[in-house]
Amino acid sequence: MTRPLVVNADDLGLSRGINAAIRRAHVDGIVTSTSLLTVGRYAADAAAMLRATPSLAAGVHLALVGEDPPLLSAREVPTLVDRAGRFPLSYRTFVARAATGRVDLDDVRRELGAQVQAGLDLGLELGHLDTHQHVHLWPGVGAVVVDLAEQHGIAHVRLPRAHGRSPIGLGVGVLSRRLRDRLVAHGLPVTAYAGLEEAGGMDRAALGRAFRALAATPAAAAEVNVHPGLVDADSSRFDWGYRWEDELDALLDPDVRADLSAHGFHPSTFPVILGGS
Repeated sequence: MTRPLVVNADDLGLSRGINAAIRRAHVDGIVTSTSLLTVGRYAADAAAMLRATPSLAAGVHLALVGEDPPLLSAREVPTLVDRAGRFPLSYRTFVARAATGRVDLDDVRRELGAQVQAGLDLGLELGHLDTHQHVHLWPGVGAVVVDLAEQHGIAHVRLPRAHGRSPIGLGVGVLSRRLRDRLVAHGLPVTAYAGLEEAGGMDRAALGRAFRALAATPAAAAEVNVHPGLVDADSSRFDWGYRWEDELDALLDPDVRADLSAHGFHPSTFPVILGGS
């Protein structure tokens, strides 16, 4: 018997090069699922690709941070934006503001609700929710995301985990356990996860380590989070140090597919896992 593994590519809609890479990583590689950034400049292009590629499962990559502006106006979500009407670039800024009471959760609910609705308005069948830079680890945001999942009948919310012992890793561990308790309390599934610390560097070796780590867990299903891309003028504006093309190469590698199978997994999607079909 093998266990289902979702290989989910984040940041769909961020650039045409990322959209194209995710499609190729699905058609010719091991990616089974993707998360659409509905605030992204190329969300409509991404949605057209998804409609033409029905075997690629989709969810929404909810954003409260990053280079792109929110869907709602600054007047509608004043505590989420700077004077230029843009999100903070990093989760660190967001968490600092939230921890000092400067983020109104009603603003969070309005903006994230608009982002989910944008995915539905694009004609997509949404199977999961997750967040840009994993900001739903912050308890208030996590509560909003779980509520939105229940409201829209979306059966899966990502549970990010960190495996290192750094201060950030330990903090993520505390927040992850709180989010896990919330998911369980609301009857949402909990899956094993890998990819937070490897973001932008999920090459062949990192994928192998992820498969080994996930194989050692007792979870019935698992998720590996990846970021394939093709560097173009739009992706070049992100100074993240991501090795998008290395990730794409790894996801296309037949040896990586064989390694996935050797560790007792078969590629799947959240709708298949949760639907039992």
